[in-house]
Amino acid sequence: MNYENLPNRSIFCIDMKCFYASCMASLHNLDVMTTPIAVIGSFEQPGSVVLAASPPMKQRFKIKTGNRRYEIPKHPDIHLFEPKMSYFIDMSMEITKHISKYVPPEAIHVYSIDESFVDLTGTEKLWGPPELTAQKIQREIYNLFGIPSAVGMGPNMLLAKLALDLDAKKTGFAKWTYDDVPEKLWPVKPLSEMWGIGSRMEANLNDMGIFSVGDLAHSNLNDLEKRFGVMGNQHYHHAWGIDLSNLGEPLVTKGQISFGKGQMLMRDYHTRKEIAIVLLEMCEDVMRRTREAGYVGRTITLGISYSDRAMTNGFYRSKTIEVPTNETMVMYRVCIELLDKYFEGEPARQLSVRLTNLEPERSIQLDLFDERKDRRQVLGHTVDAIRTKFGATSLLRAVSFTDAGTALKREKLVGGHLA
Repeated sequence: MNYENLPNRSIFCIDMKCFYASCMASLHNLDVMTTPIAVIGSFEQPGSVVLAASPPMKQRFKIKTGNRRYEIPKHPDIHLFEPKMSYFIDMSMEITKHISKYVPPEAIHVYSIDESFVDLTGTEKLWGPPELTAQKIQREIYNLFGIPSAVGMGPNMLLAKLALDLDAKKTGFAKWTYDDVPEKLWPVKPLSEMWGIGSRMEANLNDMGIFSVGDLAHSNLNDLEKRFGVMGNQHYHHAWGIDLSNLGEPLVTKGQISFGKGQMLMRDYHTRKEIAIVLLEMCEDVMRRTREAGYVGRTITLGISYSDRAMTNGFYRSKTIEVPTNETMVMYRVCIELLDKYFEGEPARQLSVRLTNLEPERSIQLDLFDERKDRRQVLGHTVDAIRTKFGATSLLRAVSFTDAGTALKREKLVGGHLA
């Protein structure tokens, strides 16, 4: 592969280690690197999920993100906290503000609340070698905010991210170049360790005899494109460390977007009726965002995970409809159809809905046999406008006021957790 004409910038990706736990440690004058700390969703729920755990919590007590509160041993050294999402967001914004002292805002891409990409290209005359500048920023964040971090650097966003995930999270700092791809990237396996490859794609690639990133880099591009389309092309070039994304663009191919919502229920939902209530609220939220973005979609997906006491794991199923839509009730009816077909009566604890296979809303065609379609489209946008102006709970369906409804309670949360 000839890398001569490919981007060769000075980009680093910084990740705040166990961010929620680090924030709570900072707030309570604790050392996150020596104190066992766990941030859990709620003290009221024994099955509440651990959102973050400090290194000593992971090493000494084997408690990490995803464990349940009841799994945490009772020990005097352990500190438990509920999340303070407003504080976490404020801390994230302050960290970004500090980084902006070194580069202009357009050189910063906030990837998540605890992770950002920064382009240091052209700052050499101001701050010196980019790798030293990145490490200086890393030290200052720890000294100012008490938040430890890991930094990966690379000539593009992809290699910076890979250097972070595969190297720097163990060492604190790592810089990769195109020359490092054969030695550091190609040996990676299983394939799900590679950024952008999930378990399903890994299984599909394994079926083709591809088990490592090196196997992927040396596979037949035509075969990959024939089977996976544009995603096959992307995975092939990612295996060579190639990424043409500009800072600020997502690290995915343009057009590969979707709208979805996942929700962890605060108790087991045992009946179809209860689950259907939450599904209607979730479809309402997904379709509101779809309408605001100006899209319609054809493929609707429903996922349900059962509680730990269930005999099965749940399901994740999709249906593609003929006419693209952004109507709440259309999505809801498909979700109910999938629920009736695959629900096994086990207690549900987590739900997810998603709309994919998108196209612009203007592509909707008139339906001579559905005279009310235009009215429903106008009604949907009108309801969206009212909620935008007066708040998400200013207009609610009656089911949201039942015991199974979650919309009113979740409106008081930030990012699904306590503010």
